[in-house]
Amino acid sequence: MNAPRITVLTVPGCPHAPLVRDRITVALAGRAVEVGLVEVRGAAEAARWGMTGSPTVLVDGVDPFAVPGAPTSVSCRLYRDEVGAVDGAPSVEALRRVLAGVKGCCEDTVLDAIGRAGRGRRAPAERGLRAVQQAVLRYFAATGSAPTEADLESVAADAGRTPSDVLAELDAEDFLSLDAEGGVRAAYPFSATETRHKVRLGGGVEVWSLCAIDALGVAAMLDQDTQVTSRDPVDSRRITVAFTDGSARWEPEEAVVFVGRRAGEGPAADVCCEALNFFADRSTAEVWTRRHPEFPGRIISQDEALVIGARTFGPLLADD
Repeated sequence: MNAPRITVLTVPGCPHAPLVRDRITVALAGRAVEVGLVEVRGAAEAARWGMTGSPTVLVDGVDPFAVPGAPTSVSCRLYRDEVGAVDGAPSVEALRRVLAGVKGCCEDTVLDAIGRAGRGRRAPAERGLRAVQQAVLRYFAATGSAPTEADLESVAADAGRTPSDVLAELDAEDFLSLDAEGGVRAAYPFSATETRHKVRLGGGVEVWSLCAIDALGVAAMLDQDTQVTSRDPVDSRRITVAFTDGSARWEPEEAVVFVGRRAGEGPAADVCCEALNFFADRSTAEVWTRRHPEFPGRIISQDEALVIGARTFGPLLADD
């Protein structure tokens, strides 16, 4: 499930909603980009979305036409075109400028690094890869720390291999990541070193997770209740996601997740985990995206973040 790259926020019955949708279609010039329409009902919901009048256009969760200091509102919003005339929607030319870098749905590679470009995070059974990967993950879940090669020796031996050989292959295929000495520094979704995201497991073990999506996937992977604790990277507000009997409760309720990645190739731990963060609300997520243009991406909802986490990590410890 992919969130719309373009979202139009309107109040119910807004007379300018069809106009802005038509102009977006013209500005996209045939590109297959999903455009979502959200009807905002009330001031509280407008504040949550960062809507400063109807209609408001969001591109990857950010209002490119935002006026600094403008309050959130459900009132009618007016725009000025290139010659200063007032209109009820951005002009086609203004939309062309802000949508120039928006790719079609088939071109969206923000999440490729998370899911290994559609190949998934579950290692193949051949050559002991899956058995060792699962042993690493279970060790993290049991102890909160990374295993040593000695801890993996018997599992690797069942495949006629040494732990170092199997770990090196898992590292090369980005199922986990090794440090300079060959030790496990990360095994998605877990980190051997402190990060912004802590996960408390049902039995009381606490373990670090590489990123927000990884943290959200732990409950599905282990099939147990967990509590995720993180901090907003902009204002350090505490964010928690408590999983109980398959349901997730978020605090604050307005929290969102940003997904993005650096340009170039490399393991997920290096190219995207720094950009996969929780934010207490959309406003701080938008501040962060403006401060970090090196991480193109988008703001996603709680529901989409949960789905991505569960789909990515839920299968990792499943029986063969």
